[in-house]
Amino acid sequence: MNSVTVIHVGDFKERYFKDAESEYIKRLKAFCDYKTVCIKEESCFGEDSDKLILRALEREANAIRQQIPKGALRIAMCIEGKQLSSPELAGVFENETRPICFIIGSSFGLDESLKRECDLRLSMSKMTFPHMLARVMLAEQVYRAFAINNGKRYHK
Repeated sequence: MNSVTVIHVGDFKERYFKDAESEYIKRLKAFCDYKTVCIKEESCFGEDSDKLILRALEREANAIRQQIPKGALRIAMCIEGKQLSSPELAGVFENETRPICFIIGSSFGLDESLKRECDLRLSMSKMTFPHMLARVMLAEQVYRAFAINNGKRYHK
């Protein structure tokens, strides 16, 4: 059975996001072992300086690296990433034997060095979404990809 880990910076504040994500995680049990790992968001209070933000991203990246499953396919969720259709994402999963690890940064994004270490940079859209909504959207798309690969009708 496939293993999917979503490492995210910061946690939900709104219960409805958590409920929506939980529904897809429940559905995913039929296809994979899906887990989420929360990394504490580093504080950028005091100044909105680029230097402070870069230091925070670097500390978050170090914490993220410690949680990436060994040998995993690493996918950075970032705005400059490649946009895939649902069937194309299913194709990424289709013959993958390694654990799959998605990484979602804070509202400031991800450290550039961490993104360079990833196997794929993936973008959900050219539009901007709250990073907490990205977890729900990602869980749904992972479920859709597994449904496609398993011949289920959900994806239509």
